[in-house]
Amino acid sequence: MSIETHELLIFLAIGLAAGTLAGFVLGGGGILRNLIVGVIGSFVGGWLLSSLGVVLPIDNELISQIITATIGAVAVIVVARVIAR
Repeated sequence: MSIETHELLIFLAIGLAAGTLAGFVLGGGGILRNLIVGVIGSFVGGWLLSSLGVVLPIDNELISQIITATIGAVAVIVVARVIAR
């Protein structure tokens, strides 16, 4: 397995974890929805936290990435629900 493939799989796993956590917070969804929301949320969360100057005080980079992506996924779901109304 190449490094790029390994990194992509880790990125997708983080997205799936974040989407699943956001689903628990705001109401479920299927595995595909969780993956899509989590992947989009990882970009949104990274942008949002860096724009606000927020640095998570967590030593574990993987946990920090999952939390950042979850924050973004929750934001994506909330915005999507507001737009849908």
